[in-house]
Amino acid sequence: MAMDRFPAPQPPAMSDPVTLNVGGKLYTTSLATLTSFPDSMLGAMFSGKMPTKRDSQGNCFIDRDGKVFRYILNFLRTSHLDLPEDFQEMGLLRREADFYQVQPLIEALQEKEVELSKAEKNAMLNITLNQRVQTVHFTVREAPQIYSLSSSSMEVFNANIFSTSCLFLKLLGSKLFYCSNGNLSSITSQLQDPNHLTLDWVANVEGLPEEEYTKQNLKRLWVVPANKQINSFQVFVEEVLKIALSDGFCIDSSHPHALDFMNNKIIRLIRYR
Repeated sequence: MAMDRFPAPQPPAMSDPVTLNVGGKLYTTSLATLTSFPDSMLGAMFSGKMPTKRDSQGNCFIDRDGKVFRYILNFLRTSHLDLPEDFQEMGLLRREADFYQVQPLIEALQEKEVELSKAEKNAMLNITLNQRVQTVHFTVREAPQIYSLSSSSMEVFNANIFSTSCLFLKLLGSKLFYCSNGNLSSITSQLQDPNHLTLDWVANVEGLPEEEYTKQNLKRLWVVPANKQINSFQVFVEEVLKIALSDGFCIDSSHPHALDFMNNKIIRLIRYR
């Protein structure tokens, strides 16, 4: 009896979908996209010139950063480098582009870094300050087993800082520290937005026991390396101006109104290079 012959499996067509596992993140694309730059490592891997690894699901596995691979894949698709305005992982993306050896992408990243460098040279810094006085209540231990309720006025400060220079905000964040629970912690961790920073702190409160600052979540502000506590807006403005002027900023004489500046309500500085 003649046995049926099964046709040999055909290699995938260039337009067939291919699923990649890049550092645990899955991407679906086509062979045509992956081999769009034949001289790249991806071109070699998916044209059969280099072996590929598979995960447990049979997907092609690449042990690299999965998050930034989206930008590399989009470049393979369009030959254009499209990054969000607040993109903060240029160094990582450059290293990944070097690994995959997509030369046009490497060149596009170099041009983008030159563009960003020029943009960083000219910058604006705007600081809006607010201050209020509130009453804080606390207990004072007068003797063993004897406590009394006390209160005192407390100055509360708020500073909203915006700068077009992400690097300057990082510099500022490296020099300002919160004092909480007896420890200093850098405010760099407060930088949720690379262009914006909000600070809230209090001045020393007369008669307030140290443990009450922690109990009531009252943060004080320090500047280093001067190791100076900031107990007034005047000191805050002086210290920020030192940092900003050393980084090339100067006071914008056209804005704000001179009275606002003298009253420490608004500070605007500019930098031209």
